[in-house]
Amino acid sequence: MEAKKVLEELGTFKDGLSSEEARKRLLEYGENELVEEKKEGPIRLFLNQFMDVLIILLIVAALVSYFIGDFLDAMVILFVVVVNAIIGFMQEYRAEKAMEKLKSLIATEAVVIRDGEIKRIPARELTIGDLVIIEEGDNVPADLRLIETSELRIDESIITGESIPVHKTHEVSDKGDNIAYMDSNVVSGRGKGVVVAVGMESSIGKIAGMIQEEEGKTPLQEKISRLGKSLGLIAVIVCSIVFILQFLKGINIVETFMTAVSLAVASVPEGLPAILTLTLALGMQKMARNNAIIRRLLAVETLGSCTFICTDKTGTLTLNKMRVRKSLLTSENRALEVCALCNNASFSNDKVIGDPTDAALLLFARDKGYIKGELEEEYPRIKEIPLDSERKRMSTIHSSTSGYYLFIKGAPEIILERTGYIEEEGKIRRFNDADLEYWKKKLDEMTSQALRVLALAYKPLDGLDDGEDLERDLIFVGLVGMMDPPRKEAAEAIEVCKKAGIKVVMITGDHKDTAVAIAKELKLMEDGEAITGEELDKLSDEEFESIVEDIRVYARVFPQQKVRIVETLQNRGHVVAMTGDGVNDAPALKRAAIGVAMGSGTDVAKEASDMVLQDDNFATIVKAVKEGRTIFDNIRRFVKFQLSTNVGAILTIVSSSVMNIPLPFNPIQILWINIIMDGPPAQSLGVEPPEKDIMARKPEKEDILPQRNLLRIVLAGIIMAIGTLAIYMYKLSTGDARASTIAFTTFVMFQIFNVFNCKSQNGFSNKLLFFAIATSFILQLFVIYLPPLQSIFRTRAISIMDWMLIILAASLILVHEAIIRWIDKRRRL
Repeated sequence: MEAKKVLEELGTFKDGLSSEEARKRLLEYGENELVEEKKEGPIRLFLNQFMDVLIILLIVAALVSYFIGDFLDAMVILFVVVVNAIIGFMQEYRAEKAMEKLKSLIATEAVVIRDGEIKRIPARELTIGDLVIIEEGDNVPADLRLIETSELRIDESIITGESIPVHKTHEVSDKGDNIAYMDSNVVSGRGKGVVVAVGMESSIGKIAGMIQEEEGKTPLQEKISRLGKSLGLIAVIVCSIVFILQFLKGINIVETFMTAVSLAVASVPEGLPAILTLTLALGMQKMARNNAIIRRLLAVETLGSCTFICTDKTGTLTLNKMRVRKSLLTSENRALEVCALCNNASFSNDKVIGDPTDAALLLFARDKGYIKGELEEEYPRIKEIPLDSERKRMSTIHSSTSGYYLFIKGAPEIILERTGYIEEEGKIRRFNDADLEYWKKKLDEMTSQALRVLALAYKPLDGLDDGEDLERDLIFVGLVGMMDPPRKEAAEAIEVCKKAGIKVVMITGDHKDTAVAIAKELKLMEDGEAITGEELDKLSDEEFESIVEDIRVYARVFPQQKVRIVETLQNRGHVVAMTGDGVNDAPALKRAAIGVAMGSGTDVAKEASDMVLQDDNFATIVKAVKEGRTIFDNIRRFVKFQLSTNVGAILTIVSSSVMNIPLPFNPIQILWINIIMDGPPAQSLGVEPPEKDIMARKPEKEDILPQRNLLRIVLAGIIMAIGTLAIYMYKLSTGDARASTIAFTTFVMFQIFNVFNCKSQNGFSNKLLFFAIATSFILQLFVIYLPPLQSIFRTRAISIMDWMLIILAASLILVHEAIIRWIDKRRRL
């Protein structure tokens, strides 16, 4: 709309609203502030952490352990439960911090015209139709439709992600050039605008609404939840069977109950939450050393399941440093003088300070031996004709011993239009039509490569007559093409992603041509499509969902579009990682399975994220993916190890009940097997090194307990049960009073050998594993041979011959695994 029409539509006049009208509208539209959704209190939030099947099972196991006299076991289980609850509580409480950070960014005061007077009022009192004055250094206090502007430039990076300030106008526009968004910063100039949106209806308010939405469960949380339900059901069924069988045999009901409860504790892998926390925490430490700070523990594993990485371009895939990538110079000497002297950037402690374009030209000149400071001694600057959006060029005038010189750089179409001469190999000649055609063709070639091209020229001056158009009859000396260059390590990381079955997508606020050029250079876009945010808006949800997996580049996108991209990929069953650095990225960071903020980004983005990249480097994400996959493998190793032990114990006890022979283990021995013998070895599996092919396989979509592992676990449990019962029955038949101790020790040795079946196949670098095995073995020796422990565990000392028999039987578990691996290898061949 025309500015006049806007004022009419909003019922506003040039003198602004009256104080009375402003009060009425404030009641109607609400205060101009971000509103936080009502959150559950800290106590309720903490108690919610216990509402999980596996956690409830563990609490029941702890209570039962306490009532049967195993105080230590009960305390260990409860400690694990409380630690997990604290971690979950901290993660949920984090969402409120993101909102607090966002609220702290909002302007606190605004300059308005009310009752015909200019007033400074609290920003929260602004309402629809208020006339607001903004100038350099101000934070825009609400969404404004501009009605007057004077060289107004606004940094909108917080909303759009665009790092370059936007030139604003009050004229009619369909590109948003006449809108000043709430919380953007006025870089230069001044303007007047009418408030069109406040509070949660403003652009920043919509972002605030999105980052307060509830986060979904991570893939690991869902997998653990399913595992907990399955194990809980198995535990109830098995314990009921054992209790009934023992009761029918006429065994004392108290001892029957204790056996059934001990078996229930053995059925539930209470070490799982502890090993999960420990493994993830160690992974966090390792990733922190690689510049990836994990803010949410479960996010470490989620990265390992990642199928799509949606990444920003600037600073992540590129260096975020504009550089001259190509130059076509007719007179290198003069061209480099223009680059160095017609330039407002400068060096400070070997760092370039100033506009990115000027910085690129300054570095280009310096690398060729043309130092600005040295040249200014020969050509001191006496005047500047600055760059603006209309002129599209910058000139500086310098004096020298041979007279005055004008050096100029700017948009090639403007400079070529004003060129009268060209300098080639030290000689100056007329610039003709053929030259113009030639250089326009070269310009098209460079722009097609997504380079930002500037033309360079100069002119000797007779004097400094301000009335004369000094920027005419220029001497052309060449073109320079600039671009933010891609990171070398980003290209290598993208190649690793391809092998790992992970698709990388670039999402940027930059122009489509620039984005595509970088994507092709990084080999990110060897296939697939590129679309803009405008094109995306024209697609229906069904149309977008049908092509989303084929799109490699999104250019010129807004925050809500980033959220749409994430949600559409997730609807297709993908685990999505999203990178970002601005407030505008926060909703998408929160919605993605894993949000990755840049170390150089805003506090709001960091608070909404799961991981922060201290070096803003895409390659760091790929290292984190590898760590995530390693962690998931190690969690799976732990589950495989502990469940095979649990299955073995259950089968041994149920079989002995069915066969009507005395149980080989008493309740305290079952708890010892489950807590102490499972503990150190299982935990050491959490720090196993990665497999060699870990980044050459597809992302893991299966549960923690896939079918192939379930079969192996059951077979391992059967081997343990058969081996233990065979020795036990043999010793019973000979009347050996040590039969129970030998069966108990055989089962423990089965576990110790089974650790080697569950470890990584990539060498023996895990020293903790061997320490854990040694610890478990020594503890078992104490239980067998120390008199005080013999009375507690009801054990007896065994002989060397017994040990030989035990080791021979227990080593069958190694033979079993070797046969299965050989069969697997034959199948793959």
